[in-house]
Amino acid sequence: MSESLTPSSSAPEPDTPPTTLAGRLALYQRAGGIATPVATALLAFAISGLVVLATGHNPILAYRDIIKGAGLDWLLHPWRTDTAETAPYNLSQTLLQTTTLILTGLAVAFAFRCGLFNIGGQGQYFMGLFCASWVGVSFSGMARPAHILLGVGLAALAGALWAAIAGFLKAAVGAHEVITTIMLNWIAYWIGNYLFQQGGPLQGKANKPLDIPISGDVAHSAKLPVFWGDPDLQGLHIGFFVAIAMLFVFWAILNRTTLGFEVRAVGYNPDAAAYGGIKVRTNYVRAMAISGAFAGLAGGLDMLGYLYHFGVSDVQASSIGFLGIAVALLGRNTAVGVGLAALLFAALLFGTTHGLQSNVIDPSLAGHLTELIQGLVVLFVGADLLILSIWRARGRIRRRATVEEPVK
Repeated sequence: MSESLTPSSSAPEPDTPPTTLAGRLALYQRAGGIATPVATALLAFAISGLVVLATGHNPILAYRDIIKGAGLDWLLHPWRTDTAETAPYNLSQTLLQTTTLILTGLAVAFAFRCGLFNIGGQGQYFMGLFCASWVGVSFSGMARPAHILLGVGLAALAGALWAAIAGFLKAAVGAHEVITTIMLNWIAYWIGNYLFQQGGPLQGKANKPLDIPISGDVAHSAKLPVFWGDPDLQGLHIGFFVAIAMLFVFWAILNRTTLGFEVRAVGYNPDAAAYGGIKVRTNYVRAMAISGAFAGLAGGLDMLGYLYHFGVSDVQASSIGFLGIAVALLGRNTAVGVGLAALLFAALLFGTTHGLQSNVIDPSLAGHLTELIQGLVVLFVGADLLILSIWRARGRIRRRATVEEPVK
């Protein structure tokens, strides 16, 4: 048995075919290669460009302004690092969003590698954020390194425990994780409304007399150090390097540990994995907990990195966890892919809100262009799976016809 559980850099492929969607996705992705996600993104941008064109505006100018708004034009003159200039500042804000999207994308990707759909990244993100807010405000007397580590660590733990609920229900009674994670999202949503509402446990003391449903600011000792930009203007904090490190952790767990081997084996074919002695139910709980830890860490880094306070209106407006689904799908649930997809969607998020001018694109469309591209990416990811399935079925039919053709 020990031999069968030896970590390997390649996905476990028993003789039996994949029985989960995650396993079939991994198989089809290898068939499509890198060309498939690239084509998916280009097609999404092309159709979005047609929508911009239909409004009477130039899509080329619109995408040019998105690039500038995201600060990607900084690459043309990287020696300018002063965020008082537009390009460096915009890029720092794009990388700030990239940090969060990497982690919420990993939250979806890790679970998917175990054959699970973690739609609860938003709720897990919230739980990490709520926990970090409580730690940041309540332990103001702590030394800075310890305060930061406590806040970030408990945020990741909160996300892990929240996601483990769905994993436990899947393992114990077979409850589908899509349903349970969606329900947990709503529970986290209403918990946030309760915590920050007037008279809520986390409403700031100074805000109570003013009837402002917002938490207190986290203590200075809990704020993450900023290495690029002005801390008072949402500078880029060290959480960016934490997110990059998590990409390596994600890859290492899946490809260099027995746990990762088991996760991938269960995701490929749980029946074959169970036959080989792997505890399928245990891995469901583990995979969801690790996924939730990524999302909870994202919430903790955001709270301690640049948000510093949160309110009822912020809970209602936040959707960063859901964008992680598109990041993971476009990134093909791989470390490198998730990192690149996170950068792409972060550039769209910040570029569409800060780079587009009213004479370049319809203002009513500018704020929703990212959502449009996100939806198209999800649609085309499903479409390319369908196309690859049809193509493989076509090949099998041809081979069967050749074998069964009577000899003349």
